[in-house]
Amino acid sequence: MALLQKISIKNKRAEFDYEIIERFSAGIALKGSEIKALRDGGGSINEAFCFMRDNELFIKNMNIPEYSHGGYTNHEVLRLRKLLLTKRELRRIDAKIRERGFAIIPIRLFMSDRGFAKIEICLGRGKKTFDKRNTLKSKDSKREIDRVMKKYR
Repeated sequence: MALLQKISIKNKRAEFDYEIIERFSAGIALKGSEIKALRDGGGSINEAFCFMRDNELFIKNMNIPEYSHGGYTNHEVLRLRKLLLTKRELRRIDAKIRERGFAIIPIRLFMSDRGFAKIEICLGRGKKTFDKRNTLKSKDSKREIDRVMKKYR
């Protein structure tokens, strides 16, 4: 059996811009050429966003480049893709985003142990400017402490 290649594509900006409340792991309905392109190392979720339509969750603007050996059956790069969650999780997410200020943010695209493409999404609230400054201060001070502690070891 062939070894599965581990893929982990992150949205680094998400944790800086949003206060993360709750995380979910969802499957993605992909075409064959899309999963092959992901395994080749392509893909980006930096501009992607999620939304609910008819009690289903979709992701838009997730960039999966065309598969190099795809031919005429290749997929669209920025097509709408359905996310696969349980009904209970979908109801919970729908109730939260109806509240003011909540958004569904894709954080990480990865391959499961069984070889399925999964996406980690979260419910989050947008941070204010002063919260972002506090985040930068705490990261900077932690880096400084780690640097000083490493010096004295």
